[in-house]
Amino acid sequence: MGKFIETSEIMAKAIEEAYMRGESDYYMKPLVLKNANGKLIGLINDGDSVVFCCKRGEREIQLTDCFVEPEFPYFERKNFSNLFFVPFTLYHSKYVSLNLPIAFKFETVSNTLGEVISRSGLKQLRIAESEKIAHVTFFFNGGENIVFPLEDDVKIPSHRGIPYEKIPLLKLSEVSARLIEEINKDKYNFILANFANGDIIGHTADFDAKVTCVKGIDKTLEDIVTVAIKQKYTVMITADHGVLEVGFKDNGRPNVSHTTNPVPFLLVGPSVQEISLKEGRLANVASTVLVSMGIEPPEIFEKSLFRARTAINQRKVLLIVLDGWGIGKEDSKNPIYVAGVPFYNRLLREYPHTILKASGRDVGLKKDQPGNSEAGHINLGAGRVVLQDDVIIEKSIADGSFFKNHVLLEAVNRLHDSKGCLHLIGLLSHKSSHGLIDYVSNVLMLARSQNLENAYLHIILDGRSTEPGSAPHLLRQFGVTLREIGIGTIVTVFGRGIALDRSGDYLSKTKLAYDAMVFGKGEPVYWRNCEHEEKEVRK
Repeated sequence: MGKFIETSEIMAKAIEEAYMRGESDYYMKPLVLKNANGKLIGLINDGDSVVFCCKRGEREIQLTDCFVEPEFPYFERKNFSNLFFVPFTLYHSKYVSLNLPIAFKFETVSNTLGEVISRSGLKQLRIAESEKIAHVTFFFNGGENIVFPLEDDVKIPSHRGIPYEKIPLLKLSEVSARLIEEINKDKYNFILANFANGDIIGHTADFDAKVTCVKGIDKTLEDIVTVAIKQKYTVMITADHGVLEVGFKDNGRPNVSHTTNPVPFLLVGPSVQEISLKEGRLANVASTVLVSMGIEPPEIFEKSLFRARTAINQRKVLLIVLDGWGIGKEDSKNPIYVAGVPFYNRLLREYPHTILKASGRDVGLKKDQPGNSEAGHINLGAGRVVLQDDVIIEKSIADGSFFKNHVLLEAVNRLHDSKGCLHLIGLLSHKSSHGLIDYVSNVLMLARSQNLENAYLHIILDGRSTEPGSAPHLLRQFGVTLREIGIGTIVTVFGRGIALDRSGDYLSKTKLAYDAMVFGKGEPVYWRNCEHEEKEVRK
């Protein structure tokens, strides 16, 4: 283990050169550090400790599997017999059975909407593209990998290898066709459907693609709602957070980040026109569903959105989540407004509707923090506000318990005996719901307190919660923090779309990140000794 080498500047320059080659933060191909003689620096080896400083779950599973899954069919891996791999949070319940050391293992949420419906002996369906299937299952079920009795899940495979802005409708037609098919079967009492387009296309900088996406959603809503009403479903339409409603920021730059805007809630169906709704937050939706179905909500649930006791007399509810569809200003910067949405506007004129808070403390996040799909769906399913992982982690940093975390301490202190190295995988962002670069900084401070002289950093560029093209600036800022702490050598850099893929694309995405960290495959970035840098590197 060599001493600290500050490499943020040369990595920032390498990213700028990658921009010149047409690459972006999100899909940045791996950059790997070499010394002046061409030797790789900071590869993950047996005896090392790896802390994956990201959270939430569904985007972290594939890369974690590469290191810990005993049966792994996707590609050849290095044989590790003594690698201490630490997921920051419990990405999947299967890691419990694998006895992985989880740094922050939070309790799952029980007695959720899906569980209540299941206990009532009623059938339910969850349907979404693979990009969002975890949200209507894992997150909606309280952050637990469980399928309740009488629950069916339908996953429509998302596109692979095509820039999403080129296909703004995504798999919407396939989701719609399957959803209509299931509605017509008339066998489910509760159906949860997610339209992924608003969130996925909302994260691109292509305004025209956003408008096309909105128009497609509006037409699809008309097709589905028409069929659902014929089958005597009560239809509820809402969203999990905002992003699509802001196409451009006030400074004229494209918006690609989530917002703090409220989201809509519409109640559509036979004999509901006279019902009065009150404003609320996402946690009020679960009780609204149950009351509509004639089921008494658990006492722990927040009250329904109905102003008065309501008997809809239909035991069937279709809940449609328009992912990323917030309520924004009615101006030329809003793709939803520009698109016109004739059917959606008709629903607003003819049926009860209200607005829901979907960000900040109303979904268990920090004050004024934009909402996200994970917090949104877990609050929708839980029926009460669920404190999110980042709030709990940041509280532990503030009260000092973070630096006494026994798993993190073990990851560091075992290296004194194994003679191995500490590796941290982290996201270069200050506001992503997948993780913060501050997590990396704080683990480094913990390691420094245990007399560790260096750690190797594998940095994931964001490109979603951060401004496109901002990675070099953020990396230079992070370099200042590293110099203050005194340890932390950046040895690999790659994009979130590669390292945090959730589509099952192990070969052309996840493997790139794994190969960079383990085998040093990628675009070389050469470190040459400078007066202000240490000369020792790991041999």
